Amino acid sequence: MPWIFRLILFAFLFLHGHSAFAGQANVFVYHRFNDSRYPTTNISLQDFRSHLDLLHQQKFTVLKLGEVVDRLQKEEGLPERCAVITVDDAYHSFLTDGWPLLKQYDYPATLFVSTDTVGGGDYLSWQELKVLQDEGVEIGNHSAGHPYLLDRTIAESDADWSARVLADIHRAQKSFEVHLGAPSKLFAFPYGEFSPELVSLVKKAGFIAAFGQQSGVITAGQGFFSLPRFPVGGGYASLSEFRSRLFMKSLSVRILSPNSTVIKDENPPKLRFYLNQEDVTNSSLRCFVPGQSNCLIRQVKGESGVYEVEALQPIVGRRSKYTLTASDVSGKSWYWFSQLWVRPSGGKVADHPVP
Repeated sequence: MPWIFRLILFAFLFLHGHSAFAGQANVFVYHRFNDSRYPTTNISLQDFRSHLDLLHQQKFTVLKLGEVVDRLQKEEGLPERCAVITVDDAYHSFLTDGWPLLKQYDYPATLFVSTDTVGGGDYLSWQELKVLQDEGVEIGNHSAGHPYLLDRTIAESDADWSARVLADIHRAQKSFEVHLGAPSKLFAFPYGEFSPELVSLVKKAGFIAAFGQQSGVITAGQGFFSLPRFPVGGGYASLSEFRSRLFMKSLSVRILSPNSTVIKDENPPKLRFYLNQEDVTNSSLRCFVPGQSNCLIRQVKGESGVYEVEALQPIVGRRSKYTLTASDVSGKSWYWFSQLWVRPSGGKVADHPVP
């Protein structure tokens, strides 16, 4: 191959990101469409169309979430540019505004439904959900009552909590079976909250994968029961925000401690992790906390690739996260990982996974 041709080919692949996104899926979670009453979870039709236009222009393959999971579990790989549209809560605006736009682009969607709300208020009915399913929408389990599943009552034992959570999940599965013909294989944690104990119960309930709302990119090798999705809505609904997340890569992080997302005694929590440094530059590593300034970052002495990050102030509110970003040597490709933190209310939190 003449050297000039090789140079041109290299430049083309670099500029167009050939293979940069192979093996990963950038998954987005929407809630309401064209419903300005709820600005933080809403997206305008103009913005949503711009998202779909970008997916089309950049030649992304849009898959159902279940197909992404199936391919990764079978080690079949994913399209070079792969995205997924998910929608939580099954508001009526998905049927009237979101789905018609998706059909124009021939893009699929995965809809997570909390069954106790079906047919009430702004929520879709079982008949409408059946129509959507027949048109190709994938239906997932979002619990029955959409509760804060990590919360405990004051006197609730671990066994009682487990029984209550499983009863809620199974009630939803039964409703799917009765009204849609089969239970769901996919679970989306209400409010995006999960813990090792809750993950154990979701596995026990028979799901093949579960999803949060911590931002991040799905790749092979990740655990299938705390997979990330990029939330879309409010200030994160613009085309520029969507574009930045669409072209984000997964930061290869392996958490060393703590082993739970639940904040117990140490606040702010200290996150220790191993960073695979093959793709990124150490000096570009940054950590961000919502509502705060940057985290403290330090490399652990004597342990190659091991870092600790910690917020400058205690975590307030129920949920927060540490978002880690880094770039490659060129500074043109960015990598992302988010660690969820939850401060449940009520009684005690279990110290060990439920079998």
